[in-house]
Amino acid sequence: MTRTHLPGILAMAAIVVASNILVQFLYGQWLTWGAFTYPFAFLVTDVMNRVYGQAAARRVVLAGFGVGLVCSLVGTQIMGEFGPLVTIRIAIGSGLAFLVAQSLDVAIFSALRQGKWWRAPLASTLIGSTVDTVLFFSIAFSGALSFIHLGTDVSWASETLPLLGIGPMAPLWVSLAVADWSVKLGLALIALVPFRMITARLLKNT
Repeated sequence: MTRTHLPGILAMAAIVVASNILVQFLYGQWLTWGAFTYPFAFLVTDVMNRVYGQAAARRVVLAGFGVGLVCSLVGTQIMGEFGPLVTIRIAIGSGLAFLVAQSLDVAIFSALRQGKWWRAPLASTLIGSTVDTVLFFSIAFSGALSFIHLGTDVSWASETLPLLGIGPMAPLWVSLAVADWSVKLGLALIALVPFRMITARLLKNT
């Protein structure tokens, strides 16, 4: 690791810690505040990839995974009103989703880096965000995957309700996943602006 990678590692760590804290607070009925901070982890990864290359981006991802793992372990030891703030399934889902989705983001960005400037960050973030959402919510809350940790009660997440309150009937966790995914897609588009500005400045200084 070089000193040039440190800002990216610190930024990723800050996003992961903030997201782990903010995920405990609801924004409306279907989202938590963490949904608005976590997607910027893809921005950090993509900036590092564009400016310093694939190896640097992977180091930042591993650092974020390590910080997230510590946050999850701490959360499993803090008791809330309904049990641990972080269940075993949430810890597994969060860690696995982060590592797989961010690694996929790095690979896709690297494959598309020679195209138009917006293609690599947009495609890698959209695909990575989709994989992240599917992995996390299914591992953490799907009744079909209860064997992951039989001691985790996810019956509340399987309650059947109209999708996002207006659509066809679906388990509650599906509505939570769709709402989270929608925010990630919107922020993927918004993040193109700071991506362009940050990378242009960093590349100018290298």
